[in-house]
Amino acid sequence: MAEGFDQVVVICWSLVLIGVLSVVMRWLKEMWLKPARIRSVLWSQGIRGPPTSFIVGNIPEMKKIQSTIKVNPKPSDAKRVHHDWIPSCFPYLQRWEQEYGSVYMYSTGSKQHMYVSDPKLIRELKLHNSLDLGRPTYLSKSMQPLLGDGVIRANGHEWAYQKKLIAPEFFLDKVKGMVSLMEESTMATIKKWESHTREGEEGIAEITVDEDLKSQSADIISRACFGSSYSQGNEIFSKIAILQDALSHPSLLFGFLNFRFLPTENDKKVRTLRKEVDSLLLKLVRDRQKKIQLGGAFEKDLLQMILESAATSTEMPSHKTDQFILDNCKTIYFAGSETTALSASWTLMLLALQPEWQERVRAEIVEVCGGVDQLHHCLQDVDKLSKMKTLTMVIQESLRLYGPGVIMAREALAEMKLGDLDVPKGIHIWTFIPAVHRDPENWGSDVNEFKPERFANGVSEACKYPQAYMPFGYGSRLCIGQTFATLQLKIVLSLVLSKFSFSLSPNYQHSPVYKILLLPEHGIKLLVRRVRT
Repeated sequence: MAEGFDQVVVICWSLVLIGVLSVVMRWLKEMWLKPARIRSVLWSQGIRGPPTSFIVGNIPEMKKIQSTIKVNPKPSDAKRVHHDWIPSCFPYLQRWEQEYGSVYMYSTGSKQHMYVSDPKLIRELKLHNSLDLGRPTYLSKSMQPLLGDGVIRANGHEWAYQKKLIAPEFFLDKVKGMVSLMEESTMATIKKWESHTREGEEGIAEITVDEDLKSQSADIISRACFGSSYSQGNEIFSKIAILQDALSHPSLLFGFLNFRFLPTENDKKVRTLRKEVDSLLLKLVRDRQKKIQLGGAFEKDLLQMILESAATSTEMPSHKTDQFILDNCKTIYFAGSETTALSASWTLMLLALQPEWQERVRAEIVEVCGGVDQLHHCLQDVDKLSKMKTLTMVIQESLRLYGPGVIMAREALAEMKLGDLDVPKGIHIWTFIPAVHRDPENWGSDVNEFKPERFANGVSEACKYPQAYMPFGYGSRLCIGQTFATLQLKIVLSLVLSKFSFSLSPNYQHSPVYKILLLPEHGIKLLVRRVRT
């Protein structure tokens, strides 16, 4: 009996030992063998980078470099606003570029990164359209509470299916039908600002324009894509903004190692917010479904198209239908409103510093439309909007200096070639867009100046390597809402500039910060005065 018991004990301990060894081997593979293989492939091709440490990689050095950067924003005037703010944002990326060149490698724990700012390699990335170049899986996982598994996060065939579904809703022929909504929402903001200026001393009001433009953009995306007003979606946007802030940590962005076994208060907050946002969106969906069942008629907005596609799809399991709808609603709510509002806000800040460019835009409106009073009719004609070259140049230069997208991240989901470079599977390719947009070798010595005239002959003539201009991303994953966003920017800016002049408030503090997008940390406070016509 004792002998049999001893044999059982031996077998149990043997199984435990095998299990432990299996876990250790998997851990060594992920933490050592796989990273070593990736780094050796890049090293053999002459790509270098800062020395790494086992397990932690370059994380200690990154934290040390970041800690040396101190930003103390003060009230600003035109002479104290500097557009070279990028040293305060991911300073280690720029420091390593100075030391190792425009293509180098570094590590955050087991994750291996290849930083790319070389225009020729960026061109290859833009031309690479296979499904093997996708969103980093670890980054997508951390953003899941905010974006779900929608088109921004998805990879492979799942991404291709969602893009095929959603992209046509943002083609020009569809977007043209949204012009009236864009104008109506903007006019509501204009009336609010007119009220402020009437009450202000000498007809001048200090307005935090980014707050109002965010509400306005939310109203546009709500009405255009979901058939609802901003007042109905206000709670959704509010919770999404809080969720965005909660997820804006470098540890999530770079996939820093996390040895915690218990969730933090922030983790609990994220889970709660995610449930609340999902619940609100699901109510929006259910209300629409009930009205459809009762025979209600709806325009073919994005929500209606998503509902119909989910109902008829043969590629989607029925139990995933609700999640598919929620994920894409979250994606459109966040990406569709926030980015455009930020672009308009930063543009007005830049124009507040350059009153002569405000005058040029107003003069162009008179020339193209036949007068400011004809602007309404002009906005209904997309061909006339396309003739507003000065406004286009202003927008392009603003997106160069203050585009809402900061980091372009891709993961090689398979072995691939980029030009002459062999790219190993599993490498994360990073590009810091503001630095690329400020490369003096590409843009000239005036790279930190707001000079819309550099785009007078289009992007192709604005710089030496036009492929390095990428405010909407690159390749097959180019922003599907680019046409929608550009049209909205033109309508919003032409309307507000025809009604108001802008100058910088003495209370404005220039402090761009990274929180998934490029945000004004203390808001964009401008002095607003009505234009006499």
